Amino acid sequence: MGAEAAGAGASPLGADAVLLGFVRALRAAGLDAGSERLHAFLRAVGALRPGVRADVYWAGRATLCGGHDDLERYERVFAAYFGTPGAPAPRAPRTLPPPRPRLAVREADAAPGAPGEGEPSGPPAVALASSAEVLRHRDVAGLDAAERAQLRRLLAEFALVGQTRRSARRRPARRGDVDPRRTVRELLRRGGEPARLRRHARVERPRRVVLLVDVSGSMAPYADALLRFAHAAVRGGRTEVFTIGTRLTRTTRELAHRDPDLAMAAVAAAVPDWRGGTRLGELLREFLNRWGQRGMARGAVVVLLSDGWERGDPELLGAQMRRLHALAHQVIWANPRKARPGYAPLAAGMAAALPSVDVFVEGHSLAALEELAAAVRGAAGAATVRGAERA
Repeated sequence: MGAEAAGAGASPLGADAVLLGFVRALRAAGLDAGSERLHAFLRAVGALRPGVRADVYWAGRATLCGGHDDLERYERVFAAYFGTPGAPAPRAPRTLPPPRPRLAVREADAAPGAPGEGEPSGPPAVALASSAEVLRHRDVAGLDAAERAQLRRLLAEFALVGQTRRSARRRPARRGDVDPRRTVRELLRRGGEPARLRRHARVERPRRVVLLVDVSGSMAPYADALLRFAHAAVRGGRTEVFTIGTRLTRTTRELAHRDPDLAMAAVAAAVPDWRGGTRLGELLREFLNRWGQRGMARGAVVVLLSDGWERGDPELLGAQMRRLHALAHQVIWANPRKARPGYAPLAAGMAAALPSVDVFVEGHSLAALEELAAAVRGAAGAATVRGAERA
């Protein structure tokens, strides 16, 4: 493309789609281009000239490459995606979702033939299922670039629904209490002749879910996976998401984007306190004063995803957790550090908060997030806080 356009005349949304497809190609090649690097890349291209190939090249090289080993892969993917200098500008590629590994082994549809006949060209389903199962229990902090890409695809399939509750509204039903108004109207319509009793039942609705995601420096290895988990939850409806660190930021609108990567880039732009400190007590008080006390936390399932490191006053955190527990239907805490051998909730913040926590789970792996989703759903067997942990 040289100095020619890398998508001249394209709308900003179309240009972002082209750049996002390029980042996904880099991830497939093994580069660890996470949400923060994606956001930095989009900002750098926006500050330069998005339609000029050379500007896109240097913006990506400066923001997406983490070391010397990434340069060769970057050069190769850039040349394949945007073409060589002087070649006509390629059309924006139609990005298809990457193939997702199957979590179950499919049985053969036909009888086995001679050796080598009818063998699948790709990896066997057993291998894909096995790799996905191993990945489910791996600590997110120790994954390489390829495993992180597979984890992102699996997290995109998550669904998070709160426990159901009976609302004040009623609907016609075959069984339930007698509906006097509808019954009387039916009798009047029949001129007083006998008629069947009309009944109604309360409508069941899922409870609101509120996620408070810690994005401080100590949670940096887990922040991307937890926010992608939150993105899947927002997509399911009736979920609010806030990030906590040194500031409280409501990110529900940013996470409502259907594309996970664009949603992560929007969150990265909206959150000003990535990898900073942690002021859990002050920020929880701010949440309760601005949103929770007014109704967002009332009767909701509130989930805190944090390691419990508190730079402020632990007594303040304990007091705000008691306020939260009095408002919410259930308080769940997911702590990635809980999975480490010999872990005990000795950190001042975690120790102060735990007496007001109903369910205490791990949050370090895909399997742990599945357990968290089950706890939010109210599934039987969800781990509750043991007495020793409350002490």
